[in-house]
Amino acid sequence: MNSPEYPDGTPSWIELLTTDPDGAADFYGELFGWEQDATDDEFGGYRTFLLDGQMIAGCMLNPEPESIPNVWFVYLKSANAVATVEAARAAGSHVGLEPMTVGDMGSMAVVSDPGGAMVGVWESGTHHGMGVIEEPNTPGWFELHTKDYEPTVEFYRNVFGWDAHTLSDDPSFRYTTYGEGDSQRAGIMDATAFLPDEVPSHWSVYFTVANADSTMAKAIELGATELLPLEDTPYGRIGSLMDPSGVQLKLRQLTS
Repeated sequence: MNSPEYPDGTPSWIELLTTDPDGAADFYGELFGWEQDATDDEFGGYRTFLLDGQMIAGCMLNPEPESIPNVWFVYLKSANAVATVEAARAAGSHVGLEPMTVGDMGSMAVVSDPGGAMVGVWESGTHHGMGVIEEPNTPGWFELHTKDYEPTVEFYRNVFGWDAHTLSDDPSFRYTTYGEGDSQRAGIMDATAFLPDEVPSHWSVYFTVANADSTMAKAIELGATELLPLEDTPYGRIGSLMDPSGVQLKLRQLTS
C-alpha cells in the first residue's frame, strides 16, 4: 500500500459523524474489512478505523442530529491552521470551529466556503492523515458539489492554495481539479443544475473498491440503501448508497 504525502490544501483526513458509531464500526468493518482502535474517552469516545494497521478515517458521535446531518467530513491540510482560518474569515467565511489543538496530534478548525459547504482544516502534529489512499477499500477521490461555483473555486485557490485547473467549462459540466493529470487530488463540481434546493453544497468521498458490483450488493445486504445505481463513466464504475445511519457512501471501481 502507498504512503501518501499531503501538500497544503489537499484532503488529508476524513471523519464519519454518525449517531451510531458502534453500528458504523460493524458496517464498515464488514464492508471494507476495517478494524477500529479502542475508543478514547479523552476525546469524547473518538475512534479510528484502520486497514492492515494503516489509519483510514475517524469516527465520532453526532451529538446534534437535529441540526447537523450524519456525514463523511473532509479535512484539508494546512501548514498553519490559524493563518488558514484568518484567510477564510477575510474571504467571508463563517468559522464553525476556531483553531484548537488536539493533544500532540495537531490542530483543527472548521470553516465554510462561499457555497455554504463546511470543510475541515487540519494542521499536522504527530497525526499526518490517512495512511493509505487509492487502494481497494480506502478513500480514493474527494469532490465538492457547490451551488456557487466560481467564487468557491477562487476561495480554495486563495485560502487553501489550490493549484486549480479547469477540467471542463461546458455549461452542462463545469469542473475544476486540484492539480492535473496524475497529480489530481480533489475536484469541485458546479452542482447548481442538479442539487435539490433542500440539499446544501457539500463534500463527498469516493471509496475505491476492487469490484463495485459485489461491494454494492454486500452493502445492501448489510443494511445500506441504493441511491444511484452503478454506471460506467470515463472516471471508473461509480455508484452511491446511503449507509444504515443515513450517510452518503460513494463507490468507485477504477477501470483500465
